Amino acid sequence: QVQLVESGGSVVQSGDSLKLSCAASGRSFSSYTVAWFRQAPGTEREFVAGFSFTGTTLYADSVKGRFTISRDNAKNMVYLQLDSLKPEDTANYLCAARLWDTATPYVTSYSYWGRGTQVTVSS
Repeated sequence: QVQLVESGGSVVQSGDSLKLSCAASGRSFSSYTVAWFRQAPGTEREFVAGFSFTGTTLYADSVKGRFTISRDNAKNMVYLQLDSLKPEDTANYLCAARLWDTATPYVTSYSYWGRGTQVTVSS
């Protein structure tokens, strides 16, 4: 099992950058595929980016070229660098994990979830 705790959310202006962190507890973190999702009020949870245990990454088209996912297995950490932020990026950003299988954009693929960290982008 793995527990996930996100941090780094803030209120920023359009065009700003932000780096989110996700701290994972538990053993064998390198065996987990991790991902970031986001959810705005009244909307469905949306895939943002994933980093498979194999080392491959996957991005939603809406963030490709602006957001970067990374991980540090030695520190049990996952990061999401958000650049060129837009008001439509405003949401609660959640970290998710699944054991062994590669990243997918589907909520139901992930067994472990954090509670999220709020990102608000003002215009």
